[in-house]
Amino acid sequence: MSAVHVSRSRLYSRNLFGTQYRSGRFDRLRATCIARHESTVHAPLSSGKKLEFQSGKYARFADGSAVASFGETAVLVTAVSKAKSSPTASFLPLTVDYRQKAAAAGRIPTNFLRRELGTSEREILTSRMIDRSLRPLFPEGYFYETQVVCNLLSVDGVNDPEVLSINAASAALAVSDIPWNGPVAAVRMGLIDNEVVVNPTRREMAKSQLNLVVSATLQNLVVMLEASAENVYQQDFLKAIKMGVKECQIIARTVETLRKEAGKPKREYVTLQSGSEELLSAIKLISENRLRAILRDFSHDKISRDVAISTVRNDVMEKMKAHFPETDTMIISESFNKFFKELFRKLILDEEIRCDGRKLTDIRKISCDVDLYRPLHGSALFQRGQTQVVCTVAFDSPESALKSDPVSILMGGLKAKNFFLHYEFPPYATNETGKVGPGSNAGRRELGHGALAEKGLRPVVPSDYPFTIRLTSEVLESNGSSSMASVCGGSLALMDAGVPISQPAAGVAIGLVSRTNPETQQIEDYRILTDLLGIEDYLGDMDFKLAGTKKGITALQADFKLPGVPLKIIMESVLQASDAKSHILDIMSQTINKPRKDKKDIWPVSEKLQVEAHKRAKFIGLGGANLKKLTAEAGVQITAIDESTYSIFAPNQSAMDEAKEMIEQFMKQEREPELEFGAIYKARIVELKETGVLVTLYPTMVPTLLHNSQLDVRKVAHPSALGLEVGQDISIKYFGRDPVSGRMRLSRKVLQSPASAIVKNLNGTPSSS
Repeated sequence: MSAVHVSRSRLYSRNLFGTQYRSGRFDRLRATCIARHESTVHAPLSSGKKLEFQSGKYARFADGSAVASFGETAVLVTAVSKAKSSPTASFLPLTVDYRQKAAAAGRIPTNFLRRELGTSEREILTSRMIDRSLRPLFPEGYFYETQVVCNLLSVDGVNDPEVLSINAASAALAVSDIPWNGPVAAVRMGLIDNEVVVNPTRREMAKSQLNLVVSATLQNLVVMLEASAENVYQQDFLKAIKMGVKECQIIARTVETLRKEAGKPKREYVTLQSGSEELLSAIKLISENRLRAILRDFSHDKISRDVAISTVRNDVMEKMKAHFPETDTMIISESFNKFFKELFRKLILDEEIRCDGRKLTDIRKISCDVDLYRPLHGSALFQRGQTQVVCTVAFDSPESALKSDPVSILMGGLKAKNFFLHYEFPPYATNETGKVGPGSNAGRRELGHGALAEKGLRPVVPSDYPFTIRLTSEVLESNGSSSMASVCGGSLALMDAGVPISQPAAGVAIGLVSRTNPETQQIEDYRILTDLLGIEDYLGDMDFKLAGTKKGITALQADFKLPGVPLKIIMESVLQASDAKSHILDIMSQTINKPRKDKKDIWPVSEKLQVEAHKRAKFIGLGGANLKKLTAEAGVQITAIDESTYSIFAPNQSAMDEAKEMIEQFMKQEREPELEFGAIYKARIVELKETGVLVTLYPTMVPTLLHNSQLDVRKVAHPSALGLEVGQDISIKYFGRDPVSGRMRLSRKVLQSPASAIVKNLNGTPSSS
């Protein structure tokens, strides 16, 4: 009873202090929680497995909640949307929070506080993927702050919780009263032994050449694509997309069934007031010819075009304020934006000429350069139009590999990455101001673009490369498709650094401008644009990025502003992007077409060193003192590969030479005589111990133990029982060294019977007896 009282008090206090609850909201929530019944539906997938959706049991104060279960993996997703929109909002403020929970995997976080801390890169990328699957299906003009939270209930380490979260989010929004034109469904597609696999397990994904996530609606419309691939052929890639869309229909129908059983009526909402017909006509009359002239002046670049449009906008705003004094300034601004967008798209659809004078399939002028600065291991400059990217390569030891935490590994992540790409987008790249450097904290966009560029290049980088590779891509100018420019520049920089990549890689962005039927919302006419400009991305319907080699596809990311795009457009976009990618690779090959063979003197060096087991202590030193000395003085890093093999990493050849000299000093000693297996030697006792005697066979030898069990055929409790003394010489037989510890294997016991072999004395002094 007290728990209910506390919950109600918290709700009333939130209402009192002006949060999202409108009048009577608590009563509606209470009535909903009491009346809502639990509903469970199952989606029978083509693989024979079942995907289960459940609603009405958990988190009933949320506007919508649902649990999706696949195998033993379960995800709870909640959706809440504010009752009032911000008066200045002009977009949907949607937030998606996906968090990995160690407890869901039966683990405890390994950080100092033993709890989940800041959001990881993997969580951000998954949140973006869910956002991109949901956002296009919100109705136009819905600008209410909305939050979707994904809570992992259990993770079995076999089935994927990320794609499951998309489906659970779709179910949560479907049963809620939040306006949303779903459902949407998602599947992950793999390619194993040239066979397309639907929703592969974690172990199957390790063998898969393809990792493709497809989100689609009930109408066979694609809403989101995200893929990485091991140079997969175009036809296999398209086949996987088609099969993924087909599989999505089963899940989407199941979510629709859940909505009919447990869904709430959608709430009414207020959209931003649109301008009157009189206002729109006045804006068109004043600005159309001027805007058309700007968009057909092909001498404009990004900055001059933006300045010219801004000048027209300011002039229109001043005149409209004078003619329509009672109309809100924001309505005038939005009316101008709406007209400009329509005009921009109409010119492309009707005339098939873009604002910079290119035809639909033309690529901007490209220039490349490599080996920019001598101290860099590898570097490249890639310029495409007004998008300029500088990429640099830095090598380091294998110990510098990017390691994942145990929970991320269990949920399908890599244990360690020996190649990673960091993408930087400073504000000056778009003539803006803002934070730069470590204090700026890379946002979700930067992480997403960097991850995409890394996916595009990872398949061509050798997995057994002896160094860890960090590729940095810094955008110096941006006018569209900087992530794909990072793939091109990164490929050039890797070749300049001598990395033996399998093939050069390149990427390109494809856009879409379409005309839809106002009643059916179906696309009636469209144009696909190659090599997207920033303004075309902003005013268009699609951002479709594809990277790969001449052979196949390595990465793809597609976002849509429309509530889904037909497969026909997807197929055409892949074909058009593949043609553009090949053309870009031809241009890049004129600068550098294969990895550099001649070594730079600043390149790091890696060698392997064999150390016999009995010499390891001398090599490592007391408490690792020798290894620490090598790192401090020569700057090298020593990594143990196995029991007798070590890897030496040096920043350059001179450091390697210095390290070798130091190792020689560590290992330097008088030449040891070669001992013959099975031979009999004279051994001198240097110490008596409870367990045996310590003996030496030659003066410089480290004393070794001859155990009591090997002293005599009789059981010996202490060496003194046999009359043995320090300094006494005894005959022993040599049986080689132990393969693990490297210790000598000696025996006196086997000589208790009459000896027929010659006794060898290596001590160089006459025997005592």
